[in-house]
Amino acid sequence: MSKQKDSDELLRVGAGTPMGEMMRQYWIPAVMSSELERDGAPLRLMLLGEKLIAFRDSSGRVGVMDHRCPHRCASLFLGRNEENGIRCVYHGWKYDAEGNCVDMPNAPPHQDFKDKVKAKAYRVTERNGLVWVYMGARKDAPPLPAIEASLFPQPELQIAFVQRECNWLQALEGDIDTSHFGFLHTGSVQPDDVLPDSLMRWTVVNRAPEYHMTDTDYGTMYCAYRPAEKGQTYWRFANFLFPFWTQTPQGPFDRINTRAWVPMDDTHTMFVSLSWRGSPTSMRALKNGRMVPGSRLGFEFLPNTTDWHGRWRLTQNPSNDWTIDRAAQKSESFTGIASIHGQDQAVTESMGPITDHDFENLGPSDIMIARTRRRLLRAARAFAKDGKAPPGVDEPGIYTQVRSGDFVTDAKIAWRDAYDMQMRAAVRPLQQAAE
Repeated sequence: MSKQKDSDELLRVGAGTPMGEMMRQYWIPAVMSSELERDGAPLRLMLLGEKLIAFRDSSGRVGVMDHRCPHRCASLFLGRNEENGIRCVYHGWKYDAEGNCVDMPNAPPHQDFKDKVKAKAYRVTERNGLVWVYMGARKDAPPLPAIEASLFPQPELQIAFVQRECNWLQALEGDIDTSHFGFLHTGSVQPDDVLPDSLMRWTVVNRAPEYHMTDTDYGTMYCAYRPAEKGQTYWRFANFLFPFWTQTPQGPFDRINTRAWVPMDDTHTMFVSLSWRGSPTSMRALKNGRMVPGSRLGFEFLPNTTDWHGRWRLTQNPSNDWTIDRAAQKSESFTGIASIHGQDQAVTESMGPITDHDFENLGPSDIMIARTRRRLLRAARAFAKDGKAPPGVDEPGIYTQVRSGDFVTDAKIAWRDAYDMQMRAAVRPLQQAAE
């Protein structure tokens, strides 16, 4: 990863870039359904470097289109959302949710040419509380990805959005770097602090795991492994799924968590968390009954604004050094930063808007990161050169039964066999319902 060209092609997502064009082949989770009200104010939406607006019309349909009116380029963010369309306040031209110009009131009837004008609009669909956008050029959009967590209806499906002020890849890579857990999140925890039956015990006993990893149909998979009790192995499995999805080990395979790291532009990312069966409880597993210091769950948000980057910003952010408490860092927690997500946010944002890959020195724990970068580059370049559809675009089912988690098995069991055993034993209500 020393070539600047490789880095640029990985990180840049605007129109015409290899990674940006590859990502446009996929459906992108863009907005919570609850963010858009019928005939409500349009929402500024930044996706893959494009300035868009999103609105819900009188009939409940969602429109996502370039914010510029095709007439004189005034922003449709200022528009009136009324009677099944967005009307530009400059001259009154009106567009439906598909971008068709349906009214041109400042033109005499014999000079009206609205049937020849169309706003740049993208295809949109909704599923279980999420608005998805397809920004590709295919005449027929591919099917929605069958990300397992997204198939559950709300309130079973828990959705969270959080903005991160950095490039999408450095944000995502925090999820496929398991050894940081023993430092960033549990660096203050000693083995004697942890209950004997807590799997966290093995992380703090041995903070330098070894790894297996492989390419998969949907992306890449790794497992970190450490010795547990005599004759046993502690496993932590996680996945990268094209183009920007991750699954992290947060407990048993019966809990489903999948995250999207959606590029807003090259230097801002929207984290979209989809989970089923609640939040992990392992961070409460100390003998004294308390949580790991600094391991608060959940999010504290600043009020949303109408800026391009005004949605879902945390109170912990670069402007206040992520509220780091130096006294707590000395006496209580490893980082002095409260909250798991705040810690992740701080380290990835502290790298700067875009990581300088030439400055890095990747180590053994970064094998998944290096492998995933190569996989992304190969897929983006194959699409750019030959038009080869990237993984998962036309095979949404490959995402359906991918899970992550941590567990202990007999040390004689091979790593892929250990994963398969967990998958066979996991609760799969959607599959059971289909049968």
